[in-house]
Amino acid sequence: MIRIYKTTKGLIGETNGQIYSLEDITIDSLLTLKDPYETVAKEFKGKESTGNENVLTTFHLLAPIDSQEVWAAGVTYLRSRDARIEESKDAGGGNFYDKVYVAERPEVFFKATPHRCVGTNEKVRIRKDSKWNVPEPELTLVLNKYGKIVGYTIGNDMSSRSIEAENPLYLPQAKTYDGSAGLGPCICLSQNSIPSNTVITMTINRGGKNSYEDRVEISQMKRTHSELVEFLFRECSFPNGAFLMTGTCLVPPDEFTLQKDDEINITIDHIGTLKNYVA
Repeated sequence: MIRIYKTTKGLIGETNGQIYSLEDITIDSLLTLKDPYETVAKEFKGKESTGNENVLTTFHLLAPIDSQEVWAAGVTYLRSRDARIEESKDAGGGNFYDKVYVAERPEVFFKATPHRCVGTNEKVRIRKDSKWNVPEPELTLVLNKYGKIVGYTIGNDMSSRSIEAENPLYLPQAKTYDGSAGLGPCICLSQNSIPSNTVITMTINRGGKNSYEDRVEISQMKRTHSELVEFLFRECSFPNGAFLMTGTCLVPPDEFTLQKDDEINITIDHIGTLKNYVA
């Protein structure tokens, strides 16, 4: 894999522990290519490394996104289906989630524009009009303009569960608002699919103490990545590529809700750790 970091000084590439400056390359330009990995690999050949990966701690990392839209898939894990049914039972929406879990057509929804995304070590937000809020850790597909999976990143799909619980039609308000999406810390370009035994781990710390911790293998997903991408690209074009969050199986208990200054750490094998704080 080649990791691409977006910083205030431009793009930085990392492979095998060595750091390279990627001048004249943007995420927009990468995701218009058929094979971004090959292009970046050629860029590294014959080029002097500017240091090792420890140098990254001196950079301010930004969300690795330019002009792309962020979309998301829901109810792709059994645990997610069960949580959605439970939260919406009083509103009579439970059957919707059960049906979409087994349906041919997946739930795919718009999540965020670039200015609503934050990077690692930055602050996500919870809505002022929501009393029950959780992060949702998600493997996020990086897609080029041709609908090909060219890499992966980590997504934090902030969700206002009290709003969605009122009525499933409130999903856009529960999911899309300023600071509703964490992305990062990097894009991992790869010519191979991420292993099915890849583990997603999430911890939430409050006041220096662990409030929640759990992990899941992405093999527990009911749907395939290519299936989700195919539905996203059916009637939508993405001239500069797109990001697609693939759903979560890690759901904090119903009595848990995020609070100001909580620290959220999402780690995915092969990619790294996305750390967000709650504003």
